[in-house]
Amino acid sequence: MSEQAPPPPPPTPDGETGTSETGAGDTTMTGPLAGLRVLDASTILAGPLCCQLLGDFGAEVIKIEHPQHGDSMRGHGESKNGIPLWWKEVSRNKRTLGLSLSTPDGAEVFRRLAATADVVVENFRPGTLERWGLGPDVLAELNPGLVLVRLTGFGQTGPYSARAGFGTLAEAMSGFAHLTGPADGPPTLPAFGLADSICGIAASSAVLMALRHRDATGEGQTVDLSILEPIMTAVGPSPTVYQQLGVIGQRHGNQSTNNAPRNTYLTKDGKWVAVSTSAQRIAERVMELVGHPEVITEPWFAAGSTRVEHAEELDGYVGSWIADRSREDVLAAFSDAGAAVAAVYDARDVVEDPHIRETEMLLEVPDPDLGSVLQHNVMFRLSKSPGRIRFTGRSLGADTADILHEIGYSDREVSSLRESDVIK
Repeated sequence: MSEQAPPPPPPTPDGETGTSETGAGDTTMTGPLAGLRVLDASTILAGPLCCQLLGDFGAEVIKIEHPQHGDSMRGHGESKNGIPLWWKEVSRNKRTLGLSLSTPDGAEVFRRLAATADVVVENFRPGTLERWGLGPDVLAELNPGLVLVRLTGFGQTGPYSARAGFGTLAEAMSGFAHLTGPADGPPTLPAFGLADSICGIAASSAVLMALRHRDATGEGQTVDLSILEPIMTAVGPSPTVYQQLGVIGQRHGNQSTNNAPRNTYLTKDGKWVAVSTSAQRIAERVMELVGHPEVITEPWFAAGSTRVEHAEELDGYVGSWIADRSREDVLAAFSDAGAAVAAVYDARDVVEDPHIRETEMLLEVPDPDLGSVLQHNVMFRLSKSPGRIRFTGRSLGADTADILHEIGYSDREVSSLRESDVIK
């Protein structure tokens, strides 16, 4: 278990970018995506995060889960009194529908819903929707303007398309793990859902591009996005470097191949700080600050690519200076010198940071189960059409009856579907 510490609550904003109006949730849709209906039929992280972002900016998101098992995302991360905390954020602004898509009756419910939707997001293995009679051709015939987003490990085609795909595999295959960690250590995976998160953010962008096309032409389309491709892009131009130069990058720990000094350094009081010198003038200020201005006149100091060849020397100068001072003194001195430094934060540091608090990167959100829950704010600040958190993630099937009534199911039909375990 992680160390527990009661954080001071960040300020609760009064404007549009903020919390829901009541603990039960404000279902009023406002924002640039208001009027769009999104069906979130995805699981775990990439798809749900994509739909969270769309919901944050006003889209009506209907979260579709298996009626008995729910989304496995409910079991990820820490819980309080049996209430999953991550779920409260990644499923905020989403109404929930427990529905078995693999049954004929459940597939019919989905088809009727898809006919009313603007976007469907799914991450089943390729061929699964087709097997259930819910493939792109079927959905396009019902709704020619529908945008179908298909998120998988390796895409809809190719020799790996049928493989199980998870973020960990993408982090390995993208080159990320190979380049991460100390030079004499093993390839290192992130301790969080990096590939999935990058994919989810990329998917939200793809949705908006497809909707822009639909607005211009009336045509929907299918978005085929793998978890692998976005993180490959984030890793950088290593394939180009290999193709052009035959060079394969290697692990360098926290050092950079582009500039030096760049590393994490331990302070006198046992804290860590990170230093960056991407800009030439910043590198010069750092060396002046730590008492070694003589290196600035060396020919090799004139560019980051040549400073890297002397990284150990520069790290020694910076590291020894930092080791003699507390973190507070180091941060103050770097700030006064106009050099680039940051403390290495844990969760408590993030919550207590005055900049994060004042700019409302985190918000206290009313929640019917927890009373109040601290969450990341909406990701983008739009001056004219801001997003907001209307309500937190809900229990499985909380909105099933209401959603089915909206597409024409009677009370009797809803009861029949519930009794046959098609819905919850």
